[in-house]
Amino acid sequence: MTESMLWVAGVDEVGRGPLVGQVVAAAVVLDPLNPIDGLKDSKKLSEKRRNLLYEQICERAAGYAIASASVQEIDKLNILHASMLAMQRAVLALTCQVDRVLVDGNRCPELPMPSEAIVGGDASHACISAASILAKVTRDRQMVALHQLYPDYGFDRHKGYPTREHLQALQRLGPLLEHRRSFRPVRETLEGAD
Repeated sequence: MTESMLWVAGVDEVGRGPLVGQVVAAAVVLDPLNPIDGLKDSKKLSEKRRNLLYEQICERAAGYAIASASVQEIDKLNILHASMLAMQRAVLALTCQVDRVLVDGNRCPELPMPSEAIVGGDASHACISAASILAKVTRDRQMVALHQLYPDYGFDRHKGYPTREHLQALQRLGPLLEHRRSFRPVRETLEGAD
């Protein structure tokens, strides 16, 4: 079997740095007979373009899956291991054939098929770019939903990252259940409240 005949899944995660919410991962197997133009690292795309590509990936990919690790899992395992768990869940949720997995970053989750970690893979492999788009759009939508519940924190703007606005809201209003207790700014806020 030639390399081009292998079914390759691209995998990426979003949400290691934020102080709040799940870490989200996606796995995508692109269909070579149904190409998608304009795939690149999700961070280099406008929100409008990401949303458009999200729909195209869901319609045209040979297979895709989105998974996550919870705030409780992040606090229990640490963010690295929770990220690996989310990526593993995404790959194992794929219902199409997968011969090989390409993971953005410098390490791979434990998987039953051959896998390779590629630093900067979301910029060099379309299947990883597609995964990064699905993960980013999904997590951003989670943050917009959280903003509907708690508008004073500004989650729709900073998406949970430790911006000045978020840190000030954390000091003023205190952590939510969705905040990651193991992350220093949240932990220090809780300690200060005690």
